[in-house]
This record gives sequence, C-alpha cells and structure tokens, in this order.
Amino acid sequence: MRKKSLYTYIGIALTVAMVSCTDLKEKVIDEVLGSNNSNPENAIAAAYGQLGSATFVDHANVFGLQEYSTDEAMLPTRGSDWGDGGVYRAIHEFTWGADNSLVANGWNNLNSGITKSLTAVTSAYQANGNANQALFLAEARGLLAFYTFHTLDLYGQAPYRNPYVTNAPLEIRRADTAIDGLIREVEAIIPTLANLKEQSTHNGRFTKQAAYGLLADMYMNRAVFKNRYGASFDFTEAAVDGNGTDMDKVILYTTKLIDDPQFYLETNYFRNFDIDNAGRPELIFVVSQDINTLRSSDNDFAYMPMERNQKPSSANRGTNAVCTTPQFYATWDGNHDDPRFSRKYQYADGTWFKNDGTDVSVPATSLVPNSASLPWFHFNRGFLEGQQYGPILLSTGSLKMTSDGRIAVEKLYCEKNTALAMDFTPALNFDNAAQSVFTQAQINRGVRIFKFEFDPEKDNSSSNVDIPLYRLGGMYCMRAEAYFRSNQTALAMADINKLRTTRTREAYYNNAPGVAITSLDANILYNEIAYEMYWEQWRRKEMIRFGKFEAADAGSAKPASETYRRIYPIPQSAMDASDAFTQNQGY
Repeated sequence: MRKKSLYTYIGIALTVAMVSCTDLKEKVIDEVLGSNNSNPENAIAAAYGQLGSATFVDHANVFGLQEYSTDEAMLPTRGSDWGDGGVYRAIHEFTWGADNSLVANGWNNLNSGITKSLTAVTSAYQANGNANQALFLAEARGLLAFYTFHTLDLYGQAPYRNPYVTNAPLEIRRADTAIDGLIREVEAIIPTLANLKEQSTHNGRFTKQAAYGLLADMYMNRAVFKNRYGASFDFTEAAVDGNGTDMDKVILYTTKLIDDPQFYLETNYFRNFDIDNAGRPELIFVVSQDINTLRSSDNDFAYMPMERNQKPSSANRGTNAVCTTPQFYATWDGNHDDPRFSRKYQYADGTWFKNDGTDVSVPATSLVPNSASLPWFHFNRGFLEGQQYGPILLSTGSLKMTSDGRIAVEKLYCEKNTALAMDFTPALNFDNAAQSVFTQAQINRGVRIFKFEFDPEKDNSSSNVDIPLYRLGGMYCMRAEAYFRSNQTALAMADINKLRTTRTREAYYNNAPGVAITSLDANILYNEIAYEMYWEQWRRKEMIRFGKFEAADAGSAKPASETYRRIYPIPQSAMDASDAFTQNQGY
C-alpha cells in the first residue's frame, strides 16, 4: 500500500507553504512564521516535505557531509566530470571552508526544516478546534527537534525562535548546552504522539517510535556534543533526568523498538532499500518517497555510484561518480560471505545474474513499473568490484535483445571512455596522492556500492525508495555500542550476532545465514556497525565517537586532520546575513 494519509496535503503545502530560508535573514523567518498559521495541515506537510526536498535524499546535502568526509564514500573528479570547483573533493580531502556549496546546501536545507517546523508548531498551537491539534503539535515539535539535532551535529549551532511568542527574537542554540533541552522536549511529547500505524500514521510520520529512535541517537552522541574537541568523551555521564547514564538511556529506547512486535529484521538485508520498501518491518522513520506525487523525490544514493553505461532500463542510467575507499573496502576482508556485502539477482524463470562474464542473457519478463513494455534489468546489490556486465543501449533507444527476446548481457565499457573496460578497482592510485582526481583514462577506478535499488523509470531525480532515517538494524547497533561502553560485552556481542545471523544469503548460496563472531573489541564493534549501516548517513558520527575521524587514509587522499573539522563552518552567506552567528573554531 503506497503512501500516506498526511501526504494528501502535500500538493497544497507545496504551492502555499513551502517557503525557503536560504540565508536565515530575520525578515524571512518572521515572514515564514507569520504565514499559513490558520492551516496546520499545510504547515506540517511542508515540514515533512523538507525531509525529502534534497535535505536527506540528495548526495550534496546531509549525505555528502556525513559520508564524503569518511572512509565509506568519496566523490572524486573523474576526467571531465565532477570537478565543480573542487567542492566535492574538498569534503573528502578535508579542505572545505565556509564557502563550500555542500556546507551551504546542508545548512540551508536543515534550516529550512527548522523554519518550517517552527511554522508548523505555531500553526498547530493556534488551531483551536482542530480535531488533530494535539497530535499535529506533537509531531511538529518532534520534527523541530529532529532538524535541530542534525544541524547541531553538523554545525554545532542552530537558529531558534520561540514559536509560541509573536515576534520572538532570534536565538542561537549551541550543541553543548542545547542537547539536554532537545532530549527533554522529545521525551515530553511522547505521551501525545501516536503509535506507528495508529491514528492513520505510517513510518513517514513522527510517531512514538520515531521519537524513541531520535532519543537513542541523541543520547548516543550527547557526550560528543558536550566535548566536541576533546581527546575523549564521557559516555557514562548521568542522563538528563538523572536516572542512569547516557548509555542506559540508549539501551532503554532502543530496547523499546527491538521489543516492539511490529518490527523485525529482514532476512534479505537489501529488502530495506528496494524501490517498493514502503512499510517494511525494519523501517521506523523514513523519508517517504513516491514518484507519483507532486512532491519531489530522489535516488542519489543509487544513481551516484552507477557508471553511466549501467542501465536498468532504456529510461534511466547512472552517473559514474561516487565510490568507496580502499580502506573501507579492506575492512570487509574475510567477510565477503556476509549477506550484507552483496546479493545476486534471480529472475522469475530461475536465471541468475552472476555478473562474472558467464551471463549471456536474462529474461525480459520483468517490466519497469508503470510501463507495459520496457524491460527491467536488475543489477546485483552491495559492493561491485572488477569487470562489470549488463545490457547495452542501442542507438534506437532500446536495450539490445537476443533473437529469442531476452535482454542481451555483455561486457561493459565506460561511457565517457568507450575503450576503457568498466573494471571497478579497489585501489584508486591517484596521480597526486593528496588530490582525488582521475584522468579520463582512470574513470573506472573505485569499488561501487549498490545498496539502494535503482529506479528504472522516469529520470534520475525521481524515486519510489523510502529513505530510512531510523531502522531496526541501527537500533541493534546503538544498543550494542551502549552495552559495550557499559562494559557489558557479552550483551553487545549478542546484538551484533543477531544482526549477523538473521541476515541470509540468496538461494544461489543455499540461503546460508551470516556467521556469528566469537569475540568483540572496540575495533571489531566499529567495523560491525559499519557492516550494518554503511551508506546510510551514519559513518561520520560513528568515526568521531570511536576516535577515527582525524586519521589519514593514504589510499584515498584523506589527510590527517585536526579536531575542529569534527563540525563544519557556518556558511559565509549566513554569517553575512546575520551577526547572531559566530564562526566555529578553526574557520
């Protein structure tokens, strides 16, 4: 069943309530908070819509800041493509400044989320007589906390106006002092929030379960917020309410979700990231996407790693940009049989796409959604290394077919260098080790990650994939880390092994389950969390917590860095627009 009671308001909201606050000028904030207050449905739909209006779905927003700065992902310059003034390389090379467009995009879009959430709070607060007033107000407060938390995580400070007071002054919240207030705010709204699937809610709405996920996330990272530039973090500090420690609270809130019978782990790990993943049992809080709505949708997490000649249909293609680093790929050594590492696709007639050169054709019976004739070629999922195979697009605009009507499978070559085999190499070997730049003869380099399924219909900016913000696998990871930091290693290992052994390989490998580990230390736990959560806008926070963020990666042009890089600068445009902000240390 596709999507979603509140989104009946999205079309209206996009035309009357989607107000941008790109430079955070006080006049703009005043105008936004003064508009649409008579219609809480419009206002809250706009706040939800901002999740998917680039913020958490476009690679050059939160994803780029959380992933390109780590060992999981990088966007190098590839020949004539992806130079763009070095803005993408700078995130991985740790040379970004306050004028970097990714830094500005993330800030602007998160702040638009804050602004729209403030509008929604005001609108719901004033909507006396509306049957959903209390629920909408609680959801709007939850969204405000969600956007603010991510802004504080990435930038160390965030704007705020009291939404209950007319013409309230602009305030600047700072991470070390604001995190406790955010936790209290989310805890306070839990009694009023709906349980998932009650009161017409779905996992694209901020429910009690979304609040538990956010609270676990905030408590997991509270120690970092309190001591951003420190040599270590106190994860056992007393919790905000004085009951137990931060890690006790992480265990409390993740356990509420792990023990909730409506959630359970997928045996097929990649099912969480399919284009028809709406309502899947691991997904707690998502960016709800649907091509067939007026709101924009996106599939950058799949589009960006694919080579331009990798075509799931004649209607779409990849772009040959993002890859992982040799360092991260090497962490999987000895674990390539983990069900989360890769998965072959099997067609309805039993044909497997093995991607090893033995494939000659696959059936054309799988059709592109909303199409009666376009055949759909399914690439394998997970990490793609080595020579790639797939369909060829003919000059007629159709995929090449065999004489018996099947999709022909051939060795693939790069689109921008047709003599260069599409051989994805783990080693990057940049000519200048300090710069992530490839020549046109090197554009095949870098292992690609096909975690999210690629939409074969429409254009590259449209998607049916719901983007997980909190899912059950992540709750097991946070609880395992909290147990480990509380010296309960056996319980931590049990959670990691639950993830490992519940996932199974495809029938090609006799549905073999993942193999349990027999010991656990900090480095093993660090890798295990990444095995579960790679490519999900998670890695930067993890690296900082485990003390890995500043380390150099000689194989990927990432230098050793200083602690001030743990947060990004306030964009220069925001600094120019208001004297309320002070630039972060080091910038």
